[in-house]
Amino acid sequence: MAAPDTSSSWEKIRQGVKEAETLIGQKKYNLSMVKSRQTLEYMVRCLCEKAAIVDSDLSAAIDELYSGRWISKTTCEHYHKIRMLGNKAVHEGSENAYDANQAYHLLSQEVYTFANDYNSRKRRPAPASSQQARKRPASGGSRSRKRQQTGPLPFSSVELIRVGAIAVAVILLIVIIRVLMPGKDDAAETSAPVTTESTLPETQPEPETMAETTPAPVYRTTDNLNVRSQPSTDGERLGLLEAGTVVDYIDAYDDEWAIISYNGSEAYVASQYLTRD
Repeated sequence: MAAPDTSSSWEKIRQGVKEAETLIGQKKYNLSMVKSRQTLEYMVRCLCEKAAIVDSDLSAAIDELYSGRWISKTTCEHYHKIRMLGNKAVHEGSENAYDANQAYHLLSQEVYTFANDYNSRKRRPAPASSQQARKRPASGGSRSRKRQQTGPLPFSSVELIRVGAIAVAVILLIVIIRVLMPGKDDAAETSAPVTTESTLPETQPEPETMAETTPAPVYRTTDNLNVRSQPSTDGERLGLLEAGTVVDYIDAYDDEWAIISYNGSEAYVASQYLTRD
């Protein structure tokens, strides 16, 4: 089965996420949940083609991806939650705003996971094959060298015996010197601890410098700034931060929005009105 084009697949998934967000802004919560489920189904189909999984049922396909370790346990749970909310919208006509926002939020998280992790699996086997290709000539070369070394020995048996006798004589001479002159060995043994102790003070300060940490950056608002429940101007307005307020910055959502901690939960503000001290 041919794998889908990565660029076109990614564009379709991104478009699905944007449409789900737009439908929430238009308060079309039922259609937003249906769109989230459709986008999830396309993501699962892409993963199944890479994993050579053939299953027409979305629930079974998600379970097979998890059992084959293509997705994590958390991702598996998120996939099933989006699927169930979409089924509720299709079969029960649900128009619940909370469910629609939950489906969109989970889908947004998993789309970025899909792009950063699973979408790169297609390129991972290449280095292994190239390494095997590099190893094959090396192993072949070693075999050829071994074959070259199997020829006649450059020394005769008499010469080998003579070399062995010289080696034995040298060893015996070293043993005799060590027995007759033990003082030098004792001096060497006593001098070793002195050298070690003198070097210890120079190496001890190094761990202290490694323990230094860099303080976390501080973010402030440059103007009065709205706090919203979603990264969109259509998202629910949770509050207003005055200019110069220090925010509990978590991470960048995209080029336009940032994620902050507001009243104990995640919220979104426009990045252009934040400055880093």
